[in-house]
Amino acid sequence: MIERPETAVQSIARNLEGYVGFATLPNQVYRKSVKGGFEFTLMVVGESSLGKSTLINSLFLTDLYSKDYPGPSQRIKKTVQVEQSKVLIKEGGGVQLTLTIVDTPGFGDAVDNSNCWQPVINYIDSKCEDFLNAESRVNRRLMPDNRVHCCLYFIAPSGHGLKPLDIEFMKRLHDKVNVIPLIAKADTLTPEECQLFKKQIMKEIQEHKIKIYEFPDTEDDEDSKLIRKIKEKMPLAVVGSNVVIEVNGRKVRGRQYPWGVAEVENGEHCDFTVLRNMLIRTHMQDLKDVTNNVHYENYRSKKLAAVTCNGVDNSKGQLTKSPLAQMEEERREHVMKMKKMETEMEQVFEMKVKEKKQKLKDSEAELERRHEQIKKNQDK
Repeated sequence: MIERPETAVQSIARNLEGYVGFATLPNQVYRKSVKGGFEFTLMVVGESSLGKSTLINSLFLTDLYSKDYPGPSQRIKKTVQVEQSKVLIKEGGGVQLTLTIVDTPGFGDAVDNSNCWQPVINYIDSKCEDFLNAESRVNRRLMPDNRVHCCLYFIAPSGHGLKPLDIEFMKRLHDKVNVIPLIAKADTLTPEECQLFKKQIMKEIQEHKIKIYEFPDTEDDEDSKLIRKIKEKMPLAVVGSNVVIEVNGRKVRGRQYPWGVAEVENGEHCDFTVLRNMLIRTHMQDLKDVTNNVHYENYRSKKLAAVTCNGVDNSKGQLTKSPLAQMEEERREHVMKMKKMETEMEQVFEMKVKEKKQKLKDSEAELERRHEQIKKNQDK
């Protein structure tokens, strides 16, 4: 084998004297992306009557949940179910977004909530499995991305910190999906209570080493300030409303109370605008990138390691060995089986030989006895 010497390739930055045209590459990528459309899967998890359906309708300004298709609280099951609904949203400039909402009716509503997170984990793993199988096909042109990109976990506004179910659920899922904790129905708390509740929740998240969605590092000062501002407000306290109310001549989405109006899009009343801007306008692509590069890669590595290293897929309890390793193990088992049968046959053969020898000895002794008896009778 001929070894070629490695040569260092140097790239030299040069300014062109004329116009070539590759500066239009971003425009080409933009047109291709707009033509193909975008996909985003959002999972909402939390107990019933925390305003999950209302918040989703408020986020995307569409009646995803309506009278014909009510929210998960109206379709509550005795056991945890995972249901998904798709809607195609179009915005100015021809940008299309296929939004998939995954809800979990029945979560946390039972007397015994043991393993109520398992259907959610199975759903997330199944979508990763579907994408992995699509990658392995010969024709990979049609690869719909149904992986869960973000999980909004709704925390009841109790003011007493996280429940054991909240802690256990987030610990089970933080390695599989981007988890963003939300304080639901924040208008039931005073501003002081809300701030104390946020500090208590973040303290418990750090104590239990729960990994929530981490914002990407950036060198841009404005982006750094924005990310710092969002981090300071975590977990986000949100209010949802599908009702438009007129306040001082302005029409706003909000909730009417005897003492005033809680405006959904007012930053002084709740963190709804922070969530919407982060989820849709600034970090939607990063959520998809983290899902693909971190969570999906972890899942993919475990699956492939189980196949190549004769491992066991613990999630299903099935052997996932490579064909060569499986054949080698079957060959060893066959050899062991044949040796065992050979040993058993030798033992049986030795036992029969011993029995035969004993019978011959007994017959010989009987003949000698008879011979002696005949001889004695003749001598008389």
